[in-house]
Amino acid sequence: MEPSILLVFVIIACTVILFITEYFPVDKIGFLIIIALVLLQLTTPEEAISGFSNPAVITILSLMIIATGLEDNGVIDWLTQLIKKLKILPLVLLTPVFMLVSAGISSFISTTAVVIIFLKIISQLAERYNFSASKLLMPISFAGILGGSCTLMGTSTNLIVNSVAQKAGVETFSFFEFSTYGLVFLAIGIVFMTIASKFLPKDKQDDLQNTYDIESYIFSVTVSETSDLIGKNISEIEFISEELATPLKLIRNKKVINAPGKYIDIKVNDNLVLMSSFEYINRIIQNHDLIINDKKRELKNAEVDENLSSTISNMTYVELLILPGSGFIGKTLKNIRKMSLGGAYPIAIKKRKKLRNTTERLIRKSIKDITLKPGDRLLIELQEQQIGKLRALDNVVILNQHEYRQHITTKRKITALVILLMVVGLAASGVLSILSASLAGVAAMLLFRLISLENIYHRVNWQIIFLLAGMIPLGIAMTNSGADLWLSNQLQAILTGQPPYIVIGLLLAISMILSGFISNNATAIILTPVAIGLAAGLNLDVKPFILAVLFGANFSFFTPVGYQTNTLIYGTGLYKFKHFLIIGGLLSLILWVAGTIILTRSLLVS
Repeated sequence: MEPSILLVFVIIACTVILFITEYFPVDKIGFLIIIALVLLQLTTPEEAISGFSNPAVITILSLMIIATGLEDNGVIDWLTQLIKKLKILPLVLLTPVFMLVSAGISSFISTTAVVIIFLKIISQLAERYNFSASKLLMPISFAGILGGSCTLMGTSTNLIVNSVAQKAGVETFSFFEFSTYGLVFLAIGIVFMTIASKFLPKDKQDDLQNTYDIESYIFSVTVSETSDLIGKNISEIEFISEELATPLKLIRNKKVINAPGKYIDIKVNDNLVLMSSFEYINRIIQNHDLIINDKKRELKNAEVDENLSSTISNMTYVELLILPGSGFIGKTLKNIRKMSLGGAYPIAIKKRKKLRNTTERLIRKSIKDITLKPGDRLLIELQEQQIGKLRALDNVVILNQHEYRQHITTKRKITALVILLMVVGLAASGVLSILSASLAGVAAMLLFRLISLENIYHRVNWQIIFLLAGMIPLGIAMTNSGADLWLSNQLQAILTGQPPYIVIGLLLAISMILSGFISNNATAIILTPVAIGLAAGLNLDVKPFILAVLFGANFSFFTPVGYQTNTLIYGTGLYKFKHFLIIGGLLSLILWVAGTIILTRSLLVS
């Protein structure tokens, strides 16, 4: 093995480890890959940064901008209102119907955006009509992934695979070229998940109040000079004895008392770290004149002007769900309070799920040292009219029943929708390439003033862009060093003489397993050159091999980290890892068998 090939494999191994451990954000991993390739002379500097100008990356960026325009101009809200009308269906039909709708929309719009829509809708419908949201969210997430596999623009993975294949001299895919296969996989997924949904856990979300249970939020309160708690010991405090709040620690004169005993007296300026629900903590600070999270609200004994009083009366609380790629990940409340949040003030953190010995684990940390992770929730306080500005935050979902909505004219909604249809029509008909059609769509939105670039800069998920820009040169390095040919030759030596279904099945399985732990796009970039080399070595039609990587990279069902939508629904706390492993694993197994049969048949026919 040549040293350059070994170096490429070392970089790939390190990349996989970093993805799995999440030690660095994905965009930082992308930058590290670029630097490593240049310093090790596996690519030229120009090749190392070529990902930023790659047609697939620019197409993905353009489609992100168009999706943002659809959201800002009410098209997404239109879809939301239409989907809500499906509540009249019996529950037995909701699963397949919602899956069909999710898949249909995901064929042309970001799957993550679609699942976010359903997350809000189903949470409200489940509360109103008393059914379990967990029975629907996983099927909808899986349907979105399957739907995105039906068209060339359905997912960024499809575009990346097509781009890598095109650079290797393979004829590009047309817009609907593999839609028939995708629809078969979708039909299998709908049938399976409709049956499997009966075995999904039942959640007890009777109302919004129940989502704020005792071990949900962690608050820090300070005893003011006028508090009636002064002089009382822990056992005499009513809200603690009634178990409405659990004291995690007491901080006095910078000294920390973990799990304070019941005979400790309370003094002025003591800081109590409590685990409680928002409803209870709000009642506690009002009844006992406490200061929450070091933010002073001493209005009872102070003279305030009418403007300040009016401002405070308009304050509300909003819950934010943290998605992968959010700038809040890894940050503490102390860090977040230093960030510019448009007047919003972070109050508390709700961890993604209850852990065993939760209290003991959190006692070891100050509330300001507890970091946010994907799936956690952040409770913030802000003025009601400012809620709409939260949309500028990257990779967060507003989980608030009274979300502020700006009035949008019907003309703007129709114009934005027509632009989307124009992009799809031009790309599907072959009049323009997807890149040209998506750029034309962005230009149209700019000309009609449906979007502003200043807003787009804050709304685009730049982490994905930088990840792709870093991963694409890795594919170039594989070609430059001959790593792709070496690997395909090794596979060829093993698979020579084997029937085609073994070859396709193995490639599909490797793609599915790898995509369960690292980025779908990374899987596609690493394996597509190998698939092309393997097909050439075996003197077989290359497209079934490429499709094996495309579908395998998309079909991330058996772990909650393989696809962003799975991480999103996992973050609701309704599911455990075993639900993805068992139900998602069974679906993956069925699709692997079906995919092997379908792609092998297409290989033999060609």
